[in-house]
Amino acid sequence: MAIAKNTICVWYDKDAEAAANFYASVFPDSAVGAIWRAPGDYPSGKAGDVLVVEFTVCGIPCIGLNGGPAFKHSEAFSFQIATEDQAETDRYWNAIVGNGGQESACGWCKDRWGVNWQITPRVLTEAMQAGGAEAKRAFAAMMEMGKIDVAKIAAARRG
Repeated sequence: MAIAKNTICVWYDKDAEAAANFYASVFPDSAVGAIWRAPGDYPSGKAGDVLVVEFTVCGIPCIGLNGGPAFKHSEAFSFQIATEDQAETDRYWNAIVGNGGQESACGWCKDRWGVNWQITPRVLTEAMQAGGAEAKRAFAAMMEMGKIDVAKIAAARRG
């Protein structure tokens, strides 16, 4: 996998390879590429440890950096995954939360490495794009949810 001109770098304590393998197993158009090992000792590892993992998530090029415990993830960065229906929403949500992650609000969840995900059905995005009363009703319904309920958003859109 060639390094893209613009690549997302995600900092991990020490599990970038495990995270990349998990993402590749869950999301379509996702894969693990090259694995770079440290050429020498560094503050949170030894020569030969996995340092960088190239991967893609839904076609987006990323690298995972095993940088140690100095920096933690926050909601200031998240992957947003657009879903077509409740089954796809459930599949991704359950994979993340069921693999040591945790639920949050409004379609957000966090994986076991602390990376934040927005599992967002297209019906919600379309409602927000519609604007006006339709967007207001869909937004109010979303504010009551953890995982997004597609049927409830659709009902809110209709009024």
